[in-house]
Amino acid sequence: MTDNIEHASVADAVILGSGMAGLACGRHLAKAGHNPVILDKGRGVGGRMATRRIRIGGQDLSFDHGAQYFTARDPDFSALVETMAKAIAPWDDDGPKPRFVGLPGMSGLPKALASALHVRQGVEVTGLHRDGPLWMLETGAETISTRRLVMTIPAPQAARLLGPAHPFHAQLAGIVMAPCLTLMAAFPAEAPRPFRSRASETHPLAWIAQDSSKPARNRSLTTWVAQASPAWSGMNLEEDPETIAARMLPLLAAAIGASPDEAQYAVAHRWRFARVVNPLGQPFLRSEDGTLWLGGDWCLGARVEAAWMSGNAIGSDVLKAMHAE
Repeated sequence: MTDNIEHASVADAVILGSGMAGLACGRHLAKAGHNPVILDKGRGVGGRMATRRIRIGGQDLSFDHGAQYFTARDPDFSALVETMAKAIAPWDDDGPKPRFVGLPGMSGLPKALASALHVRQGVEVTGLHRDGPLWMLETGAETISTRRLVMTIPAPQAARLLGPAHPFHAQLAGIVMAPCLTLMAAFPAEAPRPFRSRASETHPLAWIAQDSSKPARNRSLTTWVAQASPAWSGMNLEEDPETIAARMLPLLAAAIGASPDEAQYAVAHRWRFARVVNPLGQPFLRSEDGTLWLGGDWCLGARVEAAWMSGNAIGSDVLKAMHAE
């Protein structure tokens, strides 16, 4: 369940971020009988497992403009996937390994994971400090206190909140996260469809997906998602979305053999912290006093599964800390 109610809160555990890591941690604690509060500054759960919904010519269309698919290799994550048949499906994109997508969009999986959790959207934590045994989280509208704080936000954002004096700051400063500029475009149904997905290490568009080829998507138009390489994204990161879209659309059109003028929709999205370049190399960070945990896909790798593994490991460790008291 989600809510936007502003009220004073005291929680046994607070999780910052409702991406896969935060949701995995929250589910782990909830299964053990706890009621963690998950705070997220965005409007929807899932983080980069995001789906943009639009309406064109009376048709409802969607774009997976963040994570494009996920794999399941870890035994525990594979077991979770098997229980989520209504929220996910395999996507045959002619790739070498089985790939899964959310239903009816990538956000379908995090929505299913969040359904029984206490998630508060539109709550941005702008500052935090210690008050005795408690962490005090400042949101502008209220101050939330908690005995245990889990941060599953991007490493650069966590570093800013904790401040340069915190013992974790040096480790967080070493985590590099590359940006990604994404184009969402719709072409007529009869427009060229030369492939379902294409990855390139040399083209400015490192990834192109025929989004409408995924299961349960509206195919009245042919929809595409193109994601620029880290280098191209970095060079164009501070441009306005209209300029970014105008620069990416001709690149996409050329790649699929269409004319830019055929596009019926073209909008860009900026992911400032999209992909970890050098992961931490361990599932999470934990403070010596056992009150603070940091994790996310930046710990183990730029994969949905890696984010879930990090959050699940944090949940297990938080329970150990609770039982040790």
